[in-house]
Amino acid sequence: MAATALSNSLLIAPPTSQSSLSPRPTFLCPSRLSLTNQRSQQLTFTHSNNKDKSSQFSVNCSLETAKVSKEDTPIELRYEAFPTVIDINQIRQILPHRFPFLLVDRVIEYNPGVSAVAIKNVTINDNFFPGHFPERPIMPGVLMVEAMAQVGGLVMLQPDVGGSRENFFFAGIDKVRFRRPVIAGDTLVMRMTLIKLQKRFGIAKMEGKAYVGGDIVCEGEFLMATGSE
Repeated sequence: MAATALSNSLLIAPPTSQSSLSPRPTFLCPSRLSLTNQRSQQLTFTHSNNKDKSSQFSVNCSLETAKVSKEDTPIELRYEAFPTVIDINQIRQILPHRFPFLLVDRVIEYNPGVSAVAIKNVTINDNFFPGHFPERPIMPGVLMVEAMAQVGGLVMLQPDVGGSRENFFFAGIDKVRFRRPVIAGDTLVMRMTLIKLQKRFGIAKMEGKAYVGGDIVCEGEFLMATGSE
C-alpha cells in the first residue's frame, strides 16, 4: 500500500495554510491517514498535536502503480488451468469406456452421488473429425450427449448410489437442445446433476449442461439405469 510506504515523519510535517486546502473529511486522531477516494491519487493527512489544535496537508501519489494491468501480462500467463479433482487415470478406473469412446479428460468438480463437472478437450486429432466434416470439423451432437452421459456415469458409479460399472446403461434422453457448434480447439465443460433417484428400480434422472467459453452449447435431461454386480 502507498500509505505504508510513507515515512512517519510526514505525519508531523509543518502545516500548510488552511485556505489552500479544499474541504475534505478529517480525523482528529494523532497520525491518522484518510483516503478521499480509493481510486484517487491524493491522500489527506491530519495530525493532532492536542485536543484543540490540528493540522492537515495532502500528498499526491498513485495507488495504481503497484498494480500490473492485464494487458501488460503475457497472454500465456493470464489464465489459470482448470483444477484436477479426478485425473484421466482415475476416470479410467471408474468408467468402463476406452479409446476411441472415452470422452472425458478431467473432472474439475466432484460431489459423489450428487453432481460432477468435467472437461473434454476437443482436438483435430479426434477420430470423428475426418468424416464430420472434412472441410468443417464439428463435434457430432450425439457425441456431446454421450460425453455428458459419461460425466453422469462418474456421478452414479459410486457405492452410495448403488452403481456398478458392469451394469450401468444410458437409458434415455429428453428435452435435448444444441445451441451452437463445438469445433476443434474448443474445451467442452460439462455439468451433470442428479435430480431424482429411484433405487428400487435402478433409475436415475439427471440434468446436463455443456459449455464452451461460458456459453451453453448443449443441454438436456438424461435417464441412467444402474444395478448391482
